Amino acid sequence: MTARVVKDAIAGWRSGTRRSQQLVLAILVLAVLVSMAVSLASYDLFPLAGFFVWLLLGLLLLRFRELVALAVVITVAGAVARLDHGDAAGGRIAGVVLLVLAAVLVLYASGRQRSGLPGPLSAALLSDLRDRLNAQGRVPELPGPWTCETAMIAAHGVGYAGDFMVADLDHEAQRLDLVLVDVVGKGVKAAPSALLLAGALGGMVGALRGPALFEAANAFLLRQDERYTEETFATAVHVSIDLADGSYTILSAGHPPALRWEPAEGAWVVDGARGTALGVLPHADLEASTGVLGPGQALMFYTDGVVESRDTDIDDGIRWLQQTAAAAMVHGSTGVARRVVRQVAAGDDDRAVLVLTRSA
Repeated sequence: MTARVVKDAIAGWRSGTRRSQQLVLAILVLAVLVSMAVSLASYDLFPLAGFFVWLLLGLLLLRFRELVALAVVITVAGAVARLDHGDAAGGRIAGVVLLVLAAVLVLYASGRQRSGLPGPLSAALLSDLRDRLNAQGRVPELPGPWTCETAMIAAHGVGYAGDFMVADLDHEAQRLDLVLVDVVGKGVKAAPSALLLAGALGGMVGALRGPALFEAANAFLLRQDERYTEETFATAVHVSIDLADGSYTILSAGHPPALRWEPAEGAWVVDGARGTALGVLPHADLEASTGVLGPGQALMFYTDGVVESRDTDIDDGIRWLQQTAAAAMVHGSTGVARRVVRQVAAGDDDRAVLVLTRSA
C-alpha cells in the first residue's frame, strides 16, 4: 500500500500538476521548519549551510510559483536560526545576506525555465520528445538480402543535432522509404527546428513520396514563424526503393549527392539527383534519378558535415569520401557507416552517414 502511494505521488510530480506541486511544497516547508527547530536547539547539528540544500532541492522539484513560497520560508527560517546563534554580529548578518542572495539566484534560474516546469521535468520532457522522434528514424527489420545502417555524431558531442532520418517500410508493397535531413545550424542550435521537421516528416513519409513529400516539407518550413526559428531551411535526400526488384528513385533537395557502390569497379559512383534546399523558395526545383540496385550493390547518403569543413571544399570532400568508403568496403558492407564516420575529422558540424545494401 505504501509503495503504491509513493509511486502515485512520484507519477503526479512527473505530470507537473498543481496538486502534486502543492504536496511537494508542503513536505519541503515541513522539513525546513523541522530544520529550523533543530538549528535553534543546537546550531552545530544544522548550520545555515543546510538551508542552502533546501533551496537547491526546491529548484529541482518545484515550479516557479511554489518555489517563491519555499524561498521565503527558507530565508526567514535560516535568518531566525542564524541570528539566534551567539557569535559575532557581522558573521551572522553576512550569512543571512548570502542566503538571501542564493534565494534570488535560485528564483532567477527557475524563472528562466520557459517550459514552466522544474529543470529535471523540462529536460525529461525534451529528451522524451527527442527519443520518440528518433524512433521514427529507426529502420524496421528488412527482408532477405537488404540491410540498412546509420551512424550519426552531433557537433561538439551534444545529444541534439540538426541531422536526422525518418523511415517507413510498407510490408505489403515491399517498399522502403528513407529520408536523411540536415537542418541549417549545428548541434543544439539546430535541434528545435530539427525536432519540428522530424515530427512533420514522420507523419508524411510513406503517405507521400518523391516531389509530393518534399513539396509538403518545403511548405511546412516556409510557414514557420520567424520569431521562433531563424533561417529555417534544410537539405534532404529521399530514396524510395522496391525491395522486390531493387528499383529505386532518389530525390535530393540541396543535399550532397548520393553515392552508389559498384562492386565490379570497386568504387563509389556519384548519383545525379539534384535540387534546391527546402524552405528557401515557394516551389523547390527538383531533379530525380532512378536506377536498380542489384546484388552486391549499395547506396550511401550523408550530410555535409562528412565532406565539408572550413579547410575542405565539398568536391574534395566527396572524393575523399569515395576513397575512404571504398577502403571500408574491403572489410565487408557490415559496419561501413560507422567506419566512415569515425574517419571524419572532428569538426563543428553534425555528421551522419546512411548505407543501404543489397547483399550478393
